[in-house]
This record gives sequence, C-alpha cells and structure tokens, in this order.
Amino acid sequence: MMSKDKSYYFCGIGGSGMLPLAMIVRESGAAVAGSDRALDQGRLAAKFAWLQEKGIGLFPQDGSGLTSGDQVLIASAAIEDTVPDVAQANALGCQRMTRAELLAEQFNAAANSIAVGGTSGKSTVTGMIGWILTEAGRDPTIMNGAVMKNFVADDAPFASSRVGQGGIMVSEVDESDGSIALFDPEIAVLNNVSLDHKSLEELRVLFGDFAGKAHHAVWNADDAETVALVNGLSLTDSLSFGFGEGANFRATEIVDEPVSSRFVLETGGQALDVTLQVPGRHNIANALAAMTAASAAGVPVAKAAEAIAGFTGLARRFDIVGTRGGISVIDDFGHNPDKIAATLKTMKAFPGRIIAFFQPHGFGPIRKMGAELAEVFADLLDADDKVLLSDPVYFGGTVDRSMGSEAIVDRITSGPEAVHIAEREVCGDRIVEWARTGDRIVIMGARDDTLSSFAAGILERLDG
Repeated sequence: MMSKDKSYYFCGIGGSGMLPLAMIVRESGAAVAGSDRALDQGRLAAKFAWLQEKGIGLFPQDGSGLTSGDQVLIASAAIEDTVPDVAQANALGCQRMTRAELLAEQFNAAANSIAVGGTSGKSTVTGMIGWILTEAGRDPTIMNGAVMKNFVADDAPFASSRVGQGGIMVSEVDESDGSIALFDPEIAVLNNVSLDHKSLEELRVLFGDFAGKAHHAVWNADDAETVALVNGLSLTDSLSFGFGEGANFRATEIVDEPVSSRFVLETGGQALDVTLQVPGRHNIANALAAMTAASAAGVPVAKAAEAIAGFTGLARRFDIVGTRGGISVIDDFGHNPDKIAATLKTMKAFPGRIIAFFQPHGFGPIRKMGAELAEVFADLLDADDKVLLSDPVYFGGTVDRSMGSEAIVDRITSGPEAVHIAEREVCGDRIVEWARTGDRIVIMGARDDTLSSFAAGILERLDG
C-alpha cells in the first residue's frame, strides 16, 4: 500500500466511509489521527474508545490535532475552509485529500482489485465477495461502508474493513459524489443503475466509464438500465448474472424463507444448490453478483457457492434485533426508494402486520426523493400496516430545513396509516403502544448509528 510512513488526519473519522479507511491505512503502517463532531457531542463513545485502543489519536474538532505541515488532511470536499481543522491545515500547508482520493490511491496500488458499484446492494455484495475470498484462502483487504458480521470479533466490534496480505482488494465505490471515476479496477461489478443522488444521464456516464475500463465487467442482466449501458460498450471480457435465461450466472428454483433463502445456481453447465442466511430476492441477486465476481477472480464456482452459505450479513441490513412476545424488530439501512422497497417486499412475502419507522437521512433527500419514498410506502403496504416518520437526522449546520418529514407523510394518501411525530423517542412510545403479537417492526434510516440502539430499546420495551 502507498500509505506507509505517512501521517493522516481524518476530519469526521467516525463516519461509515472514514472509519474503515482509517483502519486500513493504520494497518499499513501509517500514523492516523482524527476528529469527529459526534465525539465532541458525546455520542458513540464505544466507537471512539475502540479507535483509541487501535492507536488512533482523537482530538476535538478545533484544529488542535493538526500540528505539522507533513500531515495529510482527509476531509470531504464539501467542508468549508472556516471549519477549524481545515483552517489549521491550510495555515500549516498540509496536503488535503478526500476520502475517495485516498481510498482510490490504496485500491489502485493493489496487485488485484474488485470494485463494486451500483445504486443499491454495494455493501452487501462487497461483504459477500470479501467473505468468499477469505474462505478461499485469498486473504483479501476489504473496504466496506457497513459492519460485516462475519469479521466482528472482541477486538474488532466495528468490522467495516479487513486488512489482508493476499494482494487483492475489494471495495465498494461511490457514484453519488462522482468519485467512482477515480478507480481503475481489474474487476468491476455493476449491480444496478437507478435514481439516488444523481440524474440518470450522469449515472450512465459514470457507470459506463467504470465498466468500460475494467479488465472484467460483472453486470446485472435483470436491470434494464444496466443492460442498455452494457450494450453500448465494447467490453472485452464480461459476465452477467440474473434470474432470466441467458445470464451467465443464473438463479433458479428459488425458495424464499422469512430470514433466509435457497436457490439453484446454474452456470457453465453446472447446477449447484446454494443456501443464504439472508432473505429476499435482492439478496439472491447480490449473491449472484458476488459469486460471479469471485469466479472472475479465479475462485472455483463450487467453492464460492459453499462459502457464501456462511455469510451472516451486515449490521443494519435487514438485521433482526430479536423477537419478543411474537413481535419481531428489524434494524435496516433503508433510506432511498430502492432500498426501502427491497426491505418491504421481503417482509411482505410473509404474513403479519408491518410497523415501518423511517428517519430520513437529511432534509435534502426529502426534497430530492420525497415523492418516490411516499409512493413506495403507499404501494407496498396495506391498510393494516402503519408508517411512522420522525424528523430527519440533523447534527447541526446551515442546511435548508423548510421541507421536513411531514412532506412525505402528506403524500401517503392510500395504503397504510401514515403519521409524523417530530421526536424519535415519542415515535418509540407510539410503536410500543401499537405493537401486537404477529407484528414486524422495522426501523429504517441512514447516517445515524444511534438508530440501532433505538431499535434495541424498542425490543426491550416489548416485554412490558
């Protein structure tokens, strides 16, 4: 890796993209320190205590952690120069990089590399590929935006990355800020192309370039946008995955179960039974993507099929917190229309009323996709179901807060009962009040680690 003997300072080190990268460069021999607004606000103490145990220095976000012009500041391109860390770095003449630039530097230096792109499913597919490679003895380095349950241990409670010595790196890559263009993968995985952060026109260019420059492209034959994109490229080596005839890696004989799934993998004349410990057709598609990518990386198909049966999932991806009194609580990262729809469809495949709680991940996303979010809830849930929205997550700043969660609730004019209650704790009271035997409660949202403790708290209260 390129980072040895350097000193990096992460502004926002507790973030889901920052923390795993900080761990990767720390393990490669670099000095790492950082600051975080959550640390200053007294939130997420366990996470920051763990970082300190790993030899990472933590400082208030007041510029005091930057003391030398040799330090490299890792910070979002959107952070203003008036932020004390940035002002101090500028005063010292520190080099500044974005998280994506540093990740791309690490990734592009790897002897072998697999990049996972697409609007939805990136973290799960990355975790699945990483687990298959690990089980196949390839000792990969894995960069993920979510905690991978398979790699959680007493000394790694926040295992969103893994550092290996096998010379192969697998990472999810982000189209939302355009940084996917920085990566030069040996194998590019394209899950799907749909509206999230950018227009479809912009996405077509970004994803087309991403797949086009890879040595091997792995793509979703069931996604119309992806098919159109691939048809417009001159790919020298590509493999498709999907449910339909013609896919190189195809799932047939699908059996859906409440918390798992089974199918037959057909590829190259072989038919292999595959069992997953995660539910839903979207996770079967994710598994197909992962096994296809692993095959492109030289893992025998039978080994990939065997290994993926041991994949236990990601934290906050349809994460079953527990069941009390016949009521199940699920913690989920759903925050855009596609992800929320996948979660609700998985739940709707089985009987029982759904109580869906959603905390939007900002005010901006409500303006951008509020209508589509309302449509998903209205179309996929029934009159017996309930939808409850709190105010969006907000940790300070100058964002326009004129359009809030009530804008989504007001648009849910059919299907479930939809309610907006500003304070999340009061939402918790209402959920416990509503809950009855046979219900499934799902807690959805992003950019807020405390949603997991909120979900756990609701489960505890169901005893009462």
